[in-house]
Amino acid sequence: MAAVADLWLIEPVAYALGGLAGGAVAALVHRTLTRMLALAMAAVGVAVVLAVLVTAAVLVATGVDPLFAFAEMVGHGTKPDSIVNIANNASTLYLSAVAVAIGFRMRLFNIGVDGQYRLAAMAAAAVGGAVALPPVLHQAVVIATAVAVGGLWAGLAGFLKVARGVSEVISTIMLNAIATGITAYLINVDRLAVEIGTNNIGTSPIPPSGWVPSVPMGFMGSRVDLFGLVLLAAVVGAGYWWMLERTRFGFDLRATGQSATAAQASGVDVKKMVLAAMVISGMVAGLVGMPQLLGDSHYYALDFPTGLGFIGIAIALLGRNHPVGIALAALFWSFLDQASLVLDFRGIPKEMAVVTQATVVLTVVVVYEVVHRWGRRYEQQQVGRELGRAEVAS
Repeated sequence: MAAVADLWLIEPVAYALGGLAGGAVAALVHRTLTRMLALAMAAVGVAVVLAVLVTAAVLVATGVDPLFAFAEMVGHGTKPDSIVNIANNASTLYLSAVAVAIGFRMRLFNIGVDGQYRLAAMAAAAVGGAVALPPVLHQAVVIATAVAVGGLWAGLAGFLKVARGVSEVISTIMLNAIATGITAYLINVDRLAVEIGTNNIGTSPIPPSGWVPSVPMGFMGSRVDLFGLVLLAAVVGAGYWWMLERTRFGFDLRATGQSATAAQASGVDVKKMVLAAMVISGMVAGLVGMPQLLGDSHYYALDFPTGLGFIGIAIALLGRNHPVGIALAALFWSFLDQASLVLDFRGIPKEMAVVTQATVVLTVVVVYEVVHRWGRRYEQQQVGRELGRAEVAS
């Protein structure tokens, strides 16, 4: 969905710059960008079509009319309440995917986003419920606590990698288990938790001064309010793009991800970049639970959403680590989650949506790799032709 941001097709053009005149360079770059956009759209289209065909085949095999199932999903997913729920869920998925994508751009696999956001949400809820502050300051303290805890927890994995060479995959998996144990230990009535209702326990509720007001959606005919922190996801996405594309730090980060050896030879402190990337990834992960915490539940309890970190991995892959692509992927994923709720009422297994999600991720990865190889070979041939014409003309 965001292959337009991949610059691998531009590389052959860069090699030809020295041998072409200015006008020829501009024309070649323009044609390359046009082809790159066309290839991106084609890859997305092929992946979606393949996913729909596979899901339809599974539905037929189970004795379900695929047209009926798809029509029901689209009809339910476009209702006003569903649209708001899709936006709310997509905001948390988007934050999770951006946290994963920051690591991916450094060739780091931060599989610990799930533990980072749950531990951060619990700490932020405990702090928010224990203090009494003016509205804006109260919200800022809660969010800052989540960011700090998430960054610290991910920073442990980064430190182990640069100091002892421990794979971030192994360390973040272990830290996920440790985070689960810590939250289970602290969410106890003898420690941080209080009884909430009859069958639930959680941290002390955050006072209204710490809530982030929701956006009333009654004018759209919806009975559900939009999380106020949906805007936070947009801000994080913009900041992610600006950091990568408009700062020296972002350039060093991308360069280190492409080749740590070459980056180090050019003066980049690779260990520092690895640690910084993990910390920033964890800081964003700490925000994943904030829309739910400050916009709906207002406490951390046993029923707080889990598993968002692992979904974020799939969405980051689907969105090609680009903020716009991730946004589209998060909305698509959230739509399938919401639309699948109607399937049970129609006697159709709602797991069909999971089949579609998994198939889309798999086909996108495969199709993009095929397009990558074909596009690179095609552009190299085009550059060779342009260089030949330039030599003849000179």
